[in-house]
Amino acid sequence: MKHVLTVAVALAGLTGLAAAQGPVAVVEDVQGKVTDVEFMDYVAPGKVIKLGSDSKVVLGYMKSCLRETISGVGTVIIGEEQSMVQSGDIKSAKVDCDSHAQLVDQSIDESAATVVRSMNPPAPSSRFILHGLSPIVETPGRGQLVVERLDVRGERYDVDLSAAFVEHGKFYDFARDGTALKPGGTYAVSLGSQRTVFVVDREAEPGLAPIISRLIRLK
Repeated sequence: MKHVLTVAVALAGLTGLAAAQGPVAVVEDVQGKVTDVEFMDYVAPGKVIKLGSDSKVVLGYMKSCLRETISGVGTVIIGEEQSMVQSGDIKSAKVDCDSHAQLVDQSIDESAATVVRSMNPPAPSSRFILHGLSPIVETPGRGQLVVERLDVRGERYDVDLSAAFVEHGKFYDFARDGTALKPGGTYAVSLGSQRTVFVVDREAEPGLAPIISRLIRLK
């Protein structure tokens, strides 16, 4: 009874936080009977996810870089940097990610323009590091998505989003067509007026690396 009461109190507190905070994690995988979330959904603190038998959900926390695999019958309550799990099995692991990859700000946008003019990499303080060779890009709409290398000429990828498969209508995954960027390269990604710069880690993983390791949000 005490345990149930503790969970109820925690849930009430986190539900209050959800109204004041934005998303803190992304759903990287869903299998079986999992209520109220789908693949590539964002979740905020206080969100409650229920798992049925033979079910699994994988969550990637964007600030803490914690990746959780939760399975079995149980209840998951989203926290700020990790989940609270009642029943169910949870396996957690830190993965390489850069929380700067989750937001595009004006300083990064201006840095991108400077790089294009000079063909020199931006200062370390104005770029983020991608830890996967194949980015997954959250787009603000349809159009021509462009990824272009800045430190070496000649490498460019153009994607017509109106004809491409876009998960949830807004996520384009370069791993789906086998596109891999070069470790250590500096790139700009753009869609219309939205543009940002990133560097690929020299030890970045190929293919379907954890989503929080390779997510870029153009918003």
